[in-house]
Amino acid sequence: MTSTSPNETPEAPASAGAAGAARAAGTFQVDLRGLVDLLSHHLYSSPRVYVRELLQNAVDAVTARQAHEPGARIRIRLSASAGRVTIEDSGIGLTAAETHSFLATIGRSSKRGDRELAERGLESARQEFLGQFGIGLLACFVVARQIRVVTRTARDPQAAPVEWLATDDGSYTVRELPHEARPEPGTTVILESRPGAEEWTTPAKVEQLARDYGSLLPYDITFDDGEGGEPRPITDRPAVWDRPHPTPAARRVALAGHCAQLFGFTPLDSIDLDLPVAGVRGVAYVLPEPTSPAHRAGHRVHLKGMLLTDQADNLLPDWAFFVRAVIDTDTLRPTASRENLYDDETLAAVREALGARVRGWLAELAASEPERLAAFLGVHHLGVKSLARHDAELLGLMLPWLPFETSDGSMSLEEFAAAHTEIHFTRTVEEFRQIAPIAAAHGLGVINAGYTYDADLLALLPSVRPDLKVAELDAGAVTERLDPVPSSAELALAAFLSTARTRLEPQGCDVVLRAFQPVSVPALYLDDRQARQERDRTAALESADSLWTGILGALRGSAPRARLVLNHNNPLIRRIASLPDETLTGTAVESLYGQALLMSQRPLRPADSTLLNRAFLGLLEWATHPAEAQEGPK
Repeated sequence: MTSTSPNETPEAPASAGAAGAARAAGTFQVDLRGLVDLLSHHLYSSPRVYVRELLQNAVDAVTARQAHEPGARIRIRLSASAGRVTIEDSGIGLTAAETHSFLATIGRSSKRGDRELAERGLESARQEFLGQFGIGLLACFVVARQIRVVTRTARDPQAAPVEWLATDDGSYTVRELPHEARPEPGTTVILESRPGAEEWTTPAKVEQLARDYGSLLPYDITFDDGEGGEPRPITDRPAVWDRPHPTPAARRVALAGHCAQLFGFTPLDSIDLDLPVAGVRGVAYVLPEPTSPAHRAGHRVHLKGMLLTDQADNLLPDWAFFVRAVIDTDTLRPTASRENLYDDETLAAVREALGARVRGWLAELAASEPERLAAFLGVHHLGVKSLARHDAELLGLMLPWLPFETSDGSMSLEEFAAAHTEIHFTRTVEEFRQIAPIAAAHGLGVINAGYTYDADLLALLPSVRPDLKVAELDAGAVTERLDPVPSSAELALAAFLSTARTRLEPQGCDVVLRAFQPVSVPALYLDDRQARQERDRTAALESADSLWTGILGALRGSAPRARLVLNHNNPLIRRIASLPDETLTGTAVESLYGQALLMSQRPLRPADSTLLNRAFLGLLEWATHPAEAQEGPK
């Protein structure tokens, strides 16, 4: 046994001899213990990836064998028993020198392998390989204490088999074996599990991981659990989305079964994701239940048949949160750990194209299968709204279907626009809930835009329907729709209105008198963005220094203030208006203001809280000591 320095690559022995006749020893060019820690705790998310590395090496080997020797008999067989995992392939195999170089040097297998393939005219075959980063078998030390590789090259019929034996202390040996040790070209890899990793090498776990990673690989792979039965197939090709079916309905049933097995739910529908130019084939399954737009679903991505990840969250646009996808690709680039997709320009283009497939599916449903579209929108209208806010054409297509909460009830924008050419909207749910019954009673068309994406869609609506006028609801628009009070009645209540306006002046609120339905509502608090901005400016003015006081004072605008609309139809308003005591009248008006403010569910300012407290205590004082309250403090 000879030693090899970290920077040397030993030459293969000149000829084969008996077992152990020619033997070379060396050390890894890395700290293997540190490498195992790096791989298991930082690069890879789980020890389970070791099965992928075994399958990947085997698939790359048989791919190279087919390129070198077309028509060669190809096989890959995986087995597990009693803490040992074995994989055997009839691939290209390695020479002694290649064994040193490729199995003991990080990064060498990728770059040097490309050069050697190019020299042999096999560069096109390299494109079919899975491995790209040269980590190779060393990743298997996350579960193995010892790795034994027996390999024989197919490039040189006279070359002897080679054994590479490595342990997790960082040492390895390479020796030539007699020809009968491996008569045919190929490679056998045997892993002995390390203490604490036995659960990852049980037959059931190995078979499950092999099926998960390798079901779509292009070669037949079998698994033997060592119990004497026939080896079971691991691969299941072609992929379900590529299989022929007698009818479209039968295909949908097959895809639904595949989704249930893969993701655990029966989909509402399935969407083909076929991008031949980008080398992408697959299917997206529509979730049967609503999901949050903020939730980023994990999609399954296979790279040349090998499972890359089942948690790819950058495959589809963010708005497509209502689907789970599974694809196979030969063009997208994996990350160094080969557990996700590298987010580059190619992925961005594929993501956009896949989004277009989902959008096209929606358009097709709208044109030919409205019942299926209605069922889908009943669950996932948020996803379509998210998409439509960036796509006026899709918004126009979806107008008859997208539901909105309106003052006329829940309906589509198209139905609502048929009854209202002028559309108002509120930005908060609370504001809509307060104004909706009054707006409905007076023919004012109001839409609740307090839900996700609705305000964006309403802003886009005039570009789709130029005949419609869309504006945020303001106090003036509502007041104009309410019935005016006869001039004689308003003059008779002039003193009352003057008292009311004086008491609410500190709150920055005007008081108007109108007659409106329903009669049960005594007062309505109306506010809009301009009024809120004016209040904020006033508050800033009061606390600013002399410089800012001048600047903010110069910015004083003519924006309308908030309004307290008193309902002349309400009996309580009439009784308050007829009170002889001005102080009690003012307290009652403050109480009406507080009640209307609370009904609007707006945040209370400190001044509003103080007013509510004062009005409440004032009314209690009057109720318990009416005579003293009317006389006032002594």
